[in-house]
Amino acid sequence: MNEMLEIQMELKSPKSKFNKFGGFSYRNCEDILEAAKPILAKHNALLLLNDDVILIGEMVFMKSTATLQLSDDSTFVTTGFARIDKEKKGMDAAQVTGSASSYARKYALGALFLIDNEQDPDAQPPQNQPTTAPTPAPAAPAAGIFQAAFGTIPPPPPPPANPTR
Repeated sequence: MNEMLEIQMELKSPKSKFNKFGGFSYRNCEDILEAAKPILAKHNALLLLNDDVILIGEMVFMKSTATLQLSDDSTFVTTGFARIDKEKKGMDAAQVTGSASSYARKYALGALFLIDNEQDPDAQPPQNQPTTAPTPAPAAPAAGIFQAAFGTIPPPPPPPANPTR
């Protein structure tokens, strides 16, 4: 376990790219992999990435799994998801799939190495705030959607029979 902590502490992947349109810096999957390779070699660790295309309702997602095996045979697994948008303008099908794979892998690697700790531009509030009243939150999706993506969801525990005060 200490070896995993050492890898996470050593690995630095700065946001070296800049999106002029959005006005923010970012890193991509390749940046993380380039930073990881020498550290993984130093620790004799093996990193594997695997992609699966999954259907949730009518939406198609890329599910990327990052598996890290350390020299003591301990294994750590994380996943990342990205929706595959078939309506992406200016991209052919292979580019759309590759883009979703790269995005999902970036999030799986960020979770594995604990590097995505900065404020994400997706989390920033919109620039133009509407003047109308806020819309109510949508109802929670049916459990079947989550079960298809993540497996069985256990029910909550029952309340205590005789609560004490």
